[in-house]
Amino acid sequence: MSGQLLTQITRHILTLPETGRRVHYRRCGSGPMLLMVHQSPRSSAEYTALMQQWAPHFTCIAPDTPGFGQSDALPSGPDINDYADALRDFLGALGVQSCAAYGFHSGGIILVTAVKRHPQLFSTLAIGGYAIWTQAERDLFGSRYLPEWHPSDYGEHLTWLWNRILEQSWFFPWFDIRDEARLSVAHADLSKVNQAVSEMLDAGNNYRAGYGAVLSAPRDIPASDAPVPPCLITAYDGDPLQSHIDRLGEMPANWQAHRVTTPQDHHDTSLAFLQEHADKAPCPELAEDADEGWLAIDGGLIHWRGDRTAASLTLHAPAAEMAQPEPGTMAIDAPGHGHSSAFAVPEAAIRSAAAALGIEAIDWPAAPAGDSDELYPDLTPDRHGAHLLRAWSAARAEAFFEPWYCAAAANAIAVDPTAITPAAIAARAHARIRAADAAKTYHNLLTTLGDQS
Repeated sequence: MSGQLLTQITRHILTLPETGRRVHYRRCGSGPMLLMVHQSPRSSAEYTALMQQWAPHFTCIAPDTPGFGQSDALPSGPDINDYADALRDFLGALGVQSCAAYGFHSGGIILVTAVKRHPQLFSTLAIGGYAIWTQAERDLFGSRYLPEWHPSDYGEHLTWLWNRILEQSWFFPWFDIRDEARLSVAHADLSKVNQAVSEMLDAGNNYRAGYGAVLSAPRDIPASDAPVPPCLITAYDGDPLQSHIDRLGEMPANWQAHRVTTPQDHHDTSLAFLQEHADKAPCPELAEDADEGWLAIDGGLIHWRGDRTAASLTLHAPAAEMAQPEPGTMAIDAPGHGHSSAFAVPEAAIRSAAAALGIEAIDWPAAPAGDSDELYPDLTPDRHGAHLLRAWSAARAEAFFEPWYCAAAANAIAVDPTAITPAAIAARAHARIRAADAAKTYHNLLTTLGDQS
C-alpha cells in the first residue's frame, strides 16, 4: 500500500441499530484498530494530523462523540456513563469485539469510564491528561464555564465565541482573567482558533451536554484489583492537567502515569505503549450506512447523500450546502462546500463524483444574479474574528435583498419569517463560512456552464 493511500483519511456515517442515532467517524491507516476519542468541545477533526502520523501502525478510527461534529446528540441529560456506553454501542455496530484506544483530556475521561464499565472491549489505553477536579475547582467552574450558547439576531454570539476560543489557551478556566490563571502555552494561532470555532458551530448548544458530562464526572479510576487492560496516562509541560498526575491516587498494577516534556513526547510514549500492548489482529471490515458517505476523488473527499440508483445528481447553489435529498434522488456538497474537500478543478471533481456514483446526468443550478466579488466576501480568518460577522451580515441581508449586497428598494424581496430566525441565519452563515473562497470559484463555474448552454 502506498504512503499516500495509507494516510488518506476517509469519512463514514453509521446508524446505530439499537437507537437510530447516527455516528460520523474518520478512518485512516492499516493494521490493528485504534479507537481515538477527541476532547470536548471538539470533533474527530482534531486528530487529522495524528491519525496520519500513526497510520503506518494502526487503523485509526475516530468517531465524533455524541452531539459533536456530525454525530447525533444523546437524549437530554446524559452523564459520563452515557458517553461511555455510546462508545460500546458504536463499537458493537462496527462489529469490533476489542481494540486499543487513545483519548486526550475529556476523550480520556470517557475512555476510562468506558474501560471500567466494559473492560472486555479494550486491549490497552493511552490517555493524554486525566482530570481529577477538587471541589474548589468545581465551584469555580460553576455555570460560568458552560454558558448557554444560541444564535442571536445580529450575530453577537460569534464575537463571544471567537474570543472565548482565542483566550482559552491564555487562561484556565478561560474566564478566570488573573495572572495566577495564565497558561504557558498561550497562542493566537488563527488556524487552531478557527478550527475550534468551526467545531463549536457544529455542536451549537449541544456542547454543554458533552462538555458538562466530563467536567462533572467523578474520579473513575478502576480499583487496584480490577481486571482491566493496561493503561498509560501522561501529561506534558504546559498542559493544565499535568498537575493532576499527582491526584490520580491508587491505580491498577498495570496502569502507570507520569509527566513528559512536550506534546511530541506525549505522542511518542503513547504510541510506544499502544504498540506494546495492543492486539495484533488486523482491523475487521467496518460497517457504514448505504445512503450517505464520502467518495475519494483525486486525494480529496466528496460528501454525498441519497439513493445510489438515482438517475441524476443534484447540486446546490454557491455558499450553500446540500439539502436532504428527496426519495429516489442523489445530492452532493459541491467542492469546498459543506463536508466536501476543496479541489483545484471543481468541475472535474463533480464529474468524477457523478461517474463514481454511476450517474450520467448532473442537475447544474443557475449561478445567482450578481457580481461574484460582491456576493462572496473574503472570509479568511483574521485576528479579531471579523470574518464570522461578515458571513453573518451576508446571510442576514440575503433574506431582504437580491443580490444581498444591493440594499435598495428595487432589489427588495418578500420577507419570509422563517428565513430570518437566528437559527435560519446561522445555518446560512455557517454554510458560507465552510465554503469560504470555494463559493466564488463554484459561482464562476456555474456562470461558464450557463453561458455554454
